[in-house]
Amino acid sequence: MNTRSLRIGVRRGWAEHTHLLKDRKEVLTNLAGTVGMFALLLLWIGDTPVKGTTMTAATFMTAGFLAFGVFSSALMTLPMALTTDREDGTLLRLRTIPGGIPAYLVGRAVTLVCQIVVQTVLILATGLLVGGVAPPRDWVTLAWVLLLGTVAVVPLGAAIGSVLPGPKTAAGILGLPMMGLMLTSGVMLPMTFMPGIVQGIAQAFPLYWQGLGLRAAMLPDSMLAVEIGGSWRLPQVAGVLALWAVAGMLVAPVLVRRATRRESGSRLAERRPVAQGS
Repeated sequence: MNTRSLRIGVRRGWAEHTHLLKDRKEVLTNLAGTVGMFALLLLWIGDTPVKGTTMTAATFMTAGFLAFGVFSSALMTLPMALTTDREDGTLLRLRTIPGGIPAYLVGRAVTLVCQIVVQTVLILATGLLVGGVAPPRDWVTLAWVLLLGTVAVVPLGAAIGSVLPGPKTAAGILGLPMMGLMLTSGVMLPMTFMPGIVQGIAQAFPLYWQGLGLRAAMLPDSMLAVEIGGSWRLPQVAGVLALWAVAGMLVAPVLVRRATRRESGSRLAERRPVAQGS
């Protein structure tokens, strides 16, 4: 990727982000959905103490929802946007422009990062105002875990979007696995409350490790009583997220290039009557 494609991608991503902020429907759908669900849970069970600790569920869930916000944005919003652009011919048109696809991917990543930043601020503010959650105790850890966690899942989201059959089926295909990971990766409940086999499976995915790193930034060390191994394991957090980032950066470009090579004017023309008929 050359610097021109990078500059174009950054400008495109920022322009798309500002456009989304002006669209009330998009704001409610893409930003307020997770924050709204979080606020309802705070009002419902936020003052419930976490079993075996003196910490309330509000503080625990704030760290979890920060992680889930990054995860869902990258693995739901990005794949659905990419499949939509593939179906309506956007990727096919960009393929004819030198540096078009790299600039497009940079733009999508920039838009997603901006959305994650806004969503993070909203979740922290909601936790503070609705749940009485204290500010993070370690802002440096919060920042690098959020950044590395984002880098770990954005390429994965692009890879998933390139192999999904279409935007209409994307939500159905991704929704159930996402909810399953949310329930089993320590977002809602401490991992030590889960069966051993669930703990092992959850630790294979980046959502658990980002959640662990964010809990390290936000929760007191007394909460280590309900963590696996009684430790925040920050070196492992960095290592696992970095491995996912490298794997995604190796796989995603290959899958995206393959998806764009398979697109043609005839395939787009075949899909249009189906889309119009629906």
